Amino acid sequence: MTAPIRVLLVDDDPLLLSGLTMMLGGTDQIQVAGQARDGRYVLAAVDLHHPDVVLMDIRMPRLDGIAATRLLRAQPSPPQVIVLTTFDADELVLRALQAGAAGFLLKDSAPADIVAAIQVVHAGDGSLSPAIARRLISLVAGDPDTAARQDQARRRLASLTPREHQVAVAIAQGHSNADIATQLHMSVATVKAHVSRLLAKLGAANRVQIALLVQHAATSCPHDTR
Repeated sequence: MTAPIRVLLVDDDPLLLSGLTMMLGGTDQIQVAGQARDGRYVLAAVDLHHPDVVLMDIRMPRLDGIAATRLLRAQPSPPQVIVLTTFDADELVLRALQAGAAGFLLKDSAPADIVAAIQVVHAGDGSLSPAIARRLISLVAGDPDTAARQDQARRRLASLTPREHQVAVAIAQGHSNADIATQLHMSVATVKAHVSRLLAKLGAANRVQIALLVQHAATSCPHDTR
């Protein structure tokens, strides 16, 4: 039997923590390993509970989810982070993803969607959900630093081989490794090797950051008249 995925919950709302603990505790696939009430306590809680995935509130009073995610992702072998937000078109979501979060969820997401997101993020070689892929496009389009990020993204993507670029675009579209393998006529193992090289070449923490680079490179600058 596969061991359950250990999840750390980080939120300053005790009611939400209680609700998530009850909901996730009712599944065989997930184990709530611990809780933290603010971003300041995330590193200590991770050291204590050794979670596989952290569900992180994006808005907390002392240290928010963005800063906490950045601190956590800078640690050796950190757990993956999914940020929790009230609004799906929040500029803070984009900043959290740029800080290294592997995805985001609305706080009122259906229990099955929360469990599925945790499983996909934990798998690492899964896919972005189609919903996240679509929202990334809208978030990037509203980024106030679009021009600067576009130039930086295009420079980083220029280092890729044509095949690597095809894989990166497919990731940004939300395709799984199996889908990419079928689409590009290669084995899943070869796709995984390409993804590993993309993460290293682009200095990306996860598939979401690859997708962000692709979306930034494809986004037209408001002042671009070409």
